[in-house]
Amino acid sequence: MSHAHAAPLLAALATAALLGGMPAKAADLTAAPDVAPEAQADVAAAFSPWQVRLRALGVLPTDSGDVDGIAGSDLSYTDSVIPELDISYYFTKNISAELILGTTHSSIHGDGSVKGLGKVGKTWILPPTLTAQYHFTNFGAFQPYLGAGVNYTIFYNQDSAGAMTDIKVKNAFGVALQAGFDYMIDEHWGVNADVKKIFLRPDWEGVAGGAPVKGTAKLDPWLIGGGVTYRF
Repeated sequence: MSHAHAAPLLAALATAALLGGMPAKAADLTAAPDVAPEAQADVAAAFSPWQVRLRALGVLPTDSGDVDGIAGSDLSYTDSVIPELDISYYFTKNISAELILGTTHSSIHGDGSVKGLGKVGKTWILPPTLTAQYHFTNFGAFQPYLGAGVNYTIFYNQDSAGAMTDIKVKNAFGVALQAGFDYMIDEHWGVNADVKKIFLRPDWEGVAGGAPVKGTAKLDPWLIGGGVTYRF
């Protein structure tokens, strides 16, 4: 075959080979972007289980209690506003555990038939509370939750006043119920409002007029808070 006839034949074979390879390369280019959505789904599915909140917390005890053996006796307590920190761990996107930390103080006053005693003491209160929560996640940025758990309240730095001496409020367990919500501004930051009711009735004892006295302080406080949420 002469060079004049061979050249057109080689050019035709090269063109056929090039055109034959193009579908495979085009298919490769089309398939490549399919990996990206899977990677994005993995990132969306991943979440950090840790969260912290910082709140201003109003502690509002119920004014109730008694002195054993004195009919019509009652007790009252002062309210307070404190900073409060809580730490949450999410087992799933709906279920978490929350540890609530803060400390406050309250003055104790005689009331009812013993109102004439006036202020009988003051105590600092450390009420760590652990709750299990269920979070509703089908409302977008608005994420309400309900919780229930246990509280153990420690009373420390206790001082007597007025006619009462040697006052001592005993540490006690309580039951906590909770409702609140987070409104998430972005992936990490949000605002929070929260209400808790703690059923707490510690025993107490002291000395009045040289005679030992005792009773029950029916605190049952409301804890009403608001603040910021940060999710890692």
